[in-house]
Amino acid sequence: MSFQILTINPGSTSTKIAIFEDEKEIFSKTLRHTAEELSPYATVASQFQFRKNIILSELQQAGWDIHGFHAIVGRGGLVKPIESGIYEVNDALAHDLEYPVMGEHASNLGGLIARDIVREMHNGTKAYIADPVVVDELDPIARLSGHPALSRVSIFHALNQKVIARTYAREVGKKYEEMNLIVAHMGGGVSVGAHCCGRVVDVNNALDGDGPFSPERSGGLPTGALVELCFSGKSKAEVKKMLKGNGGVVAYLGTNDMRLVEEKAPVDAEYGMIQDAMCYQIGKEIGAMAAVLKGKVDAILLTGGIAYGKPITDYITRMVGFIAPVKVYPGEDEMRALAMNGLMVLRGEMQAKTYA
Repeated sequence: MSFQILTINPGSTSTKIAIFEDEKEIFSKTLRHTAEELSPYATVASQFQFRKNIILSELQQAGWDIHGFHAIVGRGGLVKPIESGIYEVNDALAHDLEYPVMGEHASNLGGLIARDIVREMHNGTKAYIADPVVVDELDPIARLSGHPALSRVSIFHALNQKVIARTYAREVGKKYEEMNLIVAHMGGGVSVGAHCCGRVVDVNNALDGDGPFSPERSGGLPTGALVELCFSGKSKAEVKKMLKGNGGVVAYLGTNDMRLVEEKAPVDAEYGMIQDAMCYQIGKEIGAMAAVLKGKVDAILLTGGIAYGKPITDYITRMVGFIAPVKVYPGEDEMRALAMNGLMVLRGEMQAKTYA
């Protein structure tokens, strides 16, 4: 029996939808939302009906009957920290998606819209979310920062990191839960995770910009200088924007387009230095995660949009190739990752977890 799965991935100015028949994507669409369209909505949660109606309208125009879907998987949002896995959208999860405990983000709408659509189907189809950014499997020792007032938290590209790790494990004929892997997701933010036997036991907080700097995030900054900056007369909002949004590559070069940086790096010393510095920091973070795994690393996996840049992946590979084999998986296929989680549940290969 084949399964049809609808995936929903809301972003700040777009909503991506895709339909999979088993492993094969058979339909996809990016629905873009202008600032004018979103301006009437004071909160992300208030955009719910607007986005749901657009999704249903698009599916209807494309000739899809919602009653033909065996599962609907939405992108998970900023709920409370949970273990990795796929979760059926129950009342508790729906509440925390609508009234987020970790802050607002458009991805919170994914599970809410999925749940509302399956309620209209009346055929037993279920709504899920999978591996939201708040996946938290940190070892207790990894939570200690150096001061009890400031604990380290786990917020990272869990969805893509987990699917890439599982993909590699399948390729080499092993189980993800039996391997030690380091996965570096390199996009607008960079997260580097130590995957120990199926759990991400340590990872930098990519949302707040910890770890390596990235195209638009400052990464870990000198502590004393950061304190001085906070009391320099700049507002809290200004400082936070410097850390996330206006930090990293864009702060140095005025662009967050890594394709442009890669193009200019061979002929412009400044561009070359900034590109190399970012790679250097990523390589250093990978080395730190190798120490977390006590040197027992089966492979290092480089993924995300920046992984399309061969000079970047080559630089990092030269730094860390002595630790373990390096494999590159360029891009991030979040829609496929959502669908594959749903497919594993439908096939009985994975059990959906309960959010409480």
